[in-house]
Amino acid sequence: MPHSRGPFYKSRGVMRKKPRQRGKLGLSRILRQYKPGDRVVIKIEPSVHKGMPHRRYHGRVGVVAGRRGLAYMVNVKIGGKQKLLYVRPEHLVPHMG
Repeated sequence: MPHSRGPFYKSRGVMRKKPRQRGKLGLSRILRQYKPGDRVVIKIEPSVHKGMPHRRYHGRVGVVAGRRGLAYMVNVKIGGKQKLLYVRPEHLVPHMG
């Protein structure tokens, strides 16, 4: 029987912060507002586990579709498919460009 590969499998590099970036998260990252149509980059914040997307989406660019509670609905294109992710604002960064 093969062993299970959970959601944090092979995620040591993604789920790790550099020594000078450790500690509490700044409020500007948590309180930033996004509007539908905004392009965002999914950048996983390892210190916050709530609303964390799967590591396969780390670094992907998506489009905000709306809100769902405290989280944002983000459409991400993977190959030929569209995926709808529910991501909290701690794990989102505005896309520049």
